[in-house]
Formats: sequence, structure tokens, C-alpha cells
Amino acid sequence: MTRIPTKQEVLDWISANPTLTSKRDIAKAFGIKGADRIDLKRILKELEAEGHLEKRKRSYRDPDRLPPVSVLQVKAPNADGDLFARPLEWHGEGVEPIVLIIARASDPALGEGDRILARLTVVHEEDHNYEARLIRRIGTNPRKIVGIFRKGAEGGRIVPIDKAGSTEWLVAEGAALGARDGELVEAEQAGPKNRMGLPRARIVERLGDPTAPKAVSLIAIHQHGIPDDFPDKVIAEADKAKPVGLKGREDLRDMPLLTIDPSDARDHDDACYAHADDDPKNPGGHVIWVAIADVAAYVRPGTALDREARKRGNSSYFPDRVVPMLPDRLSGDLCSLHEGVPRACIAVRMRVDANGNKIDHRFVRGLMRSAASLNYAEVQEAIDGTPNDRTGPLLESVLKPLYAAYAALKKARVDRQPLELDLPERKIVLNDKGEVESVAFRDRLDAHRLIEEFMILANVAAAETLIAKRSPLLFRVHEEPAPEKLESLRETAQAAGLNLAKGQVLQTRHLNALLNAAAGTEDAELINLSTLRSMAQAYYSPENFGHFGLALRNYAHFTSPIRRYADLIVHRALISAHGWGKDGLTEDEIARLEETATHISDTERRSMMAERDTTDRYLAAYLSERVGNEFTGRISGIARFGAFVKMEETGADGLVPVRSLGREFFHFDREAGTLMGSDSGLIIAIGQRVTVRLTEATPVTGGLELELLSIDDQALPRGRGPAKRSTRRKAASTKRKKDKIKRKVERKRRQR
Repeated sequence: MTRIPTKQEVLDWISANPTLTSKRDIAKAFGIKGADRIDLKRILKELEAEGHLEKRKRSYRDPDRLPPVSVLQVKAPNADGDLFARPLEWHGEGVEPIVLIIARASDPALGEGDRILARLTVVHEEDHNYEARLIRRIGTNPRKIVGIFRKGAEGGRIVPIDKAGSTEWLVAEGAALGARDGELVEAEQAGPKNRMGLPRARIVERLGDPTAPKAVSLIAIHQHGIPDDFPDKVIAEADKAKPVGLKGREDLRDMPLLTIDPSDARDHDDACYAHADDDPKNPGGHVIWVAIADVAAYVRPGTALDREARKRGNSSYFPDRVVPMLPDRLSGDLCSLHEGVPRACIAVRMRVDANGNKIDHRFVRGLMRSAASLNYAEVQEAIDGTPNDRTGPLLESVLKPLYAAYAALKKARVDRQPLELDLPERKIVLNDKGEVESVAFRDRLDAHRLIEEFMILANVAAAETLIAKRSPLLFRVHEEPAPEKLESLRETAQAAGLNLAKGQVLQTRHLNALLNAAAGTEDAELINLSTLRSMAQAYYSPENFGHFGLALRNYAHFTSPIRRYADLIVHRALISAHGWGKDGLTEDEIARLEETATHISDTERRSMMAERDTTDRYLAAYLSERVGNEFTGRISGIARFGAFVKMEETGADGLVPVRSLGREFFHFDREAGTLMGSDSGLIIAIGQRVTVRLTEATPVTGGLELELLSIDDQALPRGRGPAKRSTRRKAASTKRKKDKIKRKVERKRRQR
């Protein structure tokens, strides 16, 4: 009879031979054959039950050891430049092993977040347990899931929190990271998706109570993959930074430059000053100074600070927090233009004539000292006749000259005719507990418009200077609307009895004429929304395609380098073009401009989506106590599954599901953007005034479900059966008009 090995002998074999761990391999090693395999199977089962072994398909391994070939996720380099990795297949007890990556000259460069397949060697060093040698890189972006963990008998499930109603994910018992039932977690896909059954995931981070008010923005941050923790090396670099002195700079400290920002501004990166031009050749003209924080003096190309800023692309702003592009030592301190403190800046002096046309400009690298940090409301109140203790002393000497220069710029704006959309912006006010206290629409004061016009002028000056000096840069590009989107806008305008110019090169003045014609009518919001939807999305590019919305040929972002990486690139380009120092644009950066432009355009969209989702969740939480109440609003979108309604009181968007519209079938017309009832003839279209009842509010997803009560002050037809003759006639007439327009458009397309 063959001797059956002891449990310890089996464990020793598996530890010494990690690649030969199947039952067949173990049996062969100990010479076990025939019926004796039953005893071996019993031993392996007992070792598995006792937690000494883990069965992985047809093989066994020690759960407190990593497999010899493992999947790792690369961490950020430490202060010494060493690269460590997190083992994604660790399911043991105790402290997670520390893995050091041993790079070879032939290996590709690895960065934080890269996932690699590596061969591991056990070592007994003070700062690591394993050394890893790269086999191959297997990807950098595993699918991430943010959701609620629901504990089960063998692991659990993750219920996604996004409004799209994504599928649930299975979590194995060893991949739950100790998460508790009902806890908010972040997970990533574990292995390929099965053809049948739910996909599998492993939890990578526990985020806490999903109902906590301050979890709202945290959900969006994790769901959209926005980096919210700075690596230690980045913080260390920022902490070493010291204030920049006057050496090699123009002294602007005696100039009464002001920062004018929202009352809750976290940073101050732009300041301005204006006075009448004393040049007799420019009667009624003005001199405008715009000074911008010199971030390039602190964030040098190739440093850890620069790599992290580029990775983030921009700051992300939420009602309860900011995820900054730069650490607070810079964004809230050394780079922020605080009142009464010397700060490094890049400033532009611009001369405009009495009609606001720019005559000339020049850039300087300077040192400034803000005369005051003011907010929009107090500046406007001072101009309107009620100055306070801060604005009173500045009213005649500083504030009124600013508004005089703005009055001239307004004339140039009227001539230029940028797109003038009228879409109020929501403002969510939180209390000390992080709960929504109120929802209102932000005021649009002349103080806001003044700063906006000054910044636009400075951005134009930056683009023109760099073009003249033949310097590479990143332009802010906004291309013309696509022809099919314009045609859709024309159809919408015609249905409202309005016209959009055709047969000529479209300019913003033509769109403004449409918007002005709709102003004050019941179709004003519809036309504004439809015009916005017809616009292309702005982006960054090293090539200049102009800015359609602003009606400008040359435009670059220069005025917000604390919160936008694009502006930092423009600052470095100005430094190189003027020969101001060695911290300008490098050859490596120039070679990567196209890649950088694509990346930061993507991060900008990512932040916009996260900010929008956060607003939706806050609004759902705010409205959750008003389920059953009635609200007025307008149809803002149409889909096969229902109609979206923008509610007037809060600006929140809710869904009226098709299933709630009665028992009849609703036909979805994608081109016309309508839903039409098969029995009643009811047509639901964008822009219609509606009354709705809130039936469901889900804060964790931001979803609002509505019941449609009336359209254009007419009660909603219910049930099956023939519609009233007048309703059928009206529906048929509307359909004939739309069909006629579509046939006409189709003929034109064929002719072209």
C-alpha cells in the first residue's frame, strides 16, 4: 500500500512547487495511484476547509502566499523613485504583501494604475516581501463599478448606483475586502465576463455610508475615476515651494489690482485694473490690466507636481468640496492672489478704444499685490449705490474705471455678436451637515459680465501673441454646428413659427436673431435649449479652428492656470516666447501637445459629467421629501422609453416613463423628437409646458420619476379609445406639417 503523505508534507510540496499544484501533480509527486487517491482527495478537502489551501479551478495554493505569476496594479513611485505594486490576487489574512517591481532595461515604462502580469519571487527584505519581474502589461483601465454592497452567504452582490440601471455584480467571499452590508464600495471587474450569469467583481475600496450627505460628491468622484488624493511625492514637492521674489520681474505691487470672485471662491487666480488712456490719440479709450497667477514658476515640466496636474487636467468643483488640480499649498496659498500679499504673476496690459476694440497689448512677468479680494455681489452693490466698508474707498478710483472700460467692451461685444444663450445656472446651497438647504438660480450681475469680458480679451491677447511669435500652444476650439443639427434646429424653430437664416454661412448673429425673436414668448426656453443642443462641444487643440460661440478667430485659455492645465501650457509658451526663464515650454511638451490636448479635453468632460451627476443626486435628496407634490416644467428631451421634464422651480430633470402614459402604444419619432399616442393622437414634444407629479426620488442614483398630468394646460387623455375629433385633427395637422418638412429636407439632401 502506498504511503499517504501528511498534511504538512502536502503543504511543503505546494509551497516548494507553486506551478505544480493540481491534484494530479500532487499525486504523481508522492506516487499515489488508484484507490489511494481517495485518501489524498480527503486530505486536500480538509486542508481547504481548515483554510490552509485555496482551490483555484483544478489546482490548490496557500492562501497566505501570492501565486508565482500574479496580476499586479502599479502604484505611484515612492520618494526614492522605487516602483511598488498592489497584488490583486491577495486573499490571505493579515497585512497585504508589499511587492517591489524590479525593472529591466528592456521593460516598457510603467505608470501608476498600470496592470501587469509578473513573476514573483519571495524575499525577506525590510520594506518588501516579494520582488516582481514584468511578463507583460495587461491594461490600465479595468472596468470600475461604484455601488451598494449586499452581503450574501458566499460573498455578495454590488448594486450599481448609476441611473442607467446597470446589471448587478457578483463578489466572491474572498474579494469583499471586509465590506459590510449596505456599504458604498468601489470595485473592478474580476476576470472575463461569463456568457451566462452575472459578471464578477472584486471590491477595491470601501467608501462608507451611501446615505451620508457628504457621500454624494464622493460617489461621483469615484464613479468617474477622478483622482482625489495626491501622492506623497507631489505633496512633498509642493511643501518645499517658497514664495517667488522680484528678481527678473516687473514690479506691479503699487498697482491697485483687484480679485473679484464668488463669495465662496477657494482660490484667486486672476486680478484686474483699468484706467482711462491718457494718450491723446485714443480719446475715450481705456487701459486694462489683467494679472494671472504665475503657476509655471512653481510647477516645472517633468516634476511630480507637473505629472499629477497633467493627469488631473483640471479641478473639479462640487457643492461641498473641490478636487483641485494642484495641492492646497499652491492652489490655496502660494499661487492664489490673496489680498495684501506679494504674488508672482504674468500680466497683460491692453489698450482699447472708446468702442472696446483692442488697439495693442503687451505681456510682462511681474510681482503684484492685490489691493482687495472682493466678491461679485459687493462690487455690484457698490456700483449700484450701496458700497460697504471694503468697496467704499475703492469706488471712485478703482471700481468705476473698471465699469467704464467694461462699457466700452460691451460695444465691441455687440458688434462681434457672440452667442447669447439665456439658460440660468442652478446653485445648490448646503447647510453645515452637508444637506441641501435651498436650490436657486445664480444671479448674473454686470460684475460677472465685466470679469468675463476682461478674461476673454486677455485670452485673445495670449493667442495672438503666441501666433505672432510662432510659438506652439493649445487653442480653445469651438467648431461650427454640424449641418444635421442645424437642420433639426430649423425644424424646431419652424414648428414654433420662427425662422433661422438659411442659404448662407451661419454666424452667431443669425442664431442670436432667432433667440431674440423667441425672447419673452412661451417658446423661449425651447429655442434656447435646442440652440444649445445644436452646438458642438468645445475642446483643446494645437491647431487653430477658431471659437464659433465667442465669434473669435484666435482664442486660448490663459486666465485660470490654478485649475486648468491648458492655461499652464499657454503660460509656459509665453515664458519661452519672451525668454523669461528656463521654466517655459519644453521640446518634450511640444512633441506631446496633441496627446495633451486630447487628454485634458477628456478630463474636462469627465469633470462636467461628475459635477452634473452630483447636482442630480443633491436635487433628488432635496425633493425626496416632496414626493406626491405637483410641479410645472417643460419637456426637455424625448426618448423611446419616455419624456424628460425640466422642472421650473429647481431646474431638476425627471423622467416620465412611457409605461405611465396609459394603456395605448406611443410611437417614437427620432427625427421629429416626439412621442405620439396610437389611440389618442397625443403628441409629446420638446418645449411643451407640462404639469407633473413627483412619484419617486432616489438620492443614491439622482433619479426622479414623474407622472404627467397636463400638457399646455390641457389634461392628459387617459386609456384607450378614440380621441376627440379636434384632438385628432390637430394631431394629424401637426404630423402633416412635420412630414412635409422632412420631405423637403430629404429633397434638398438628394439635390446636394
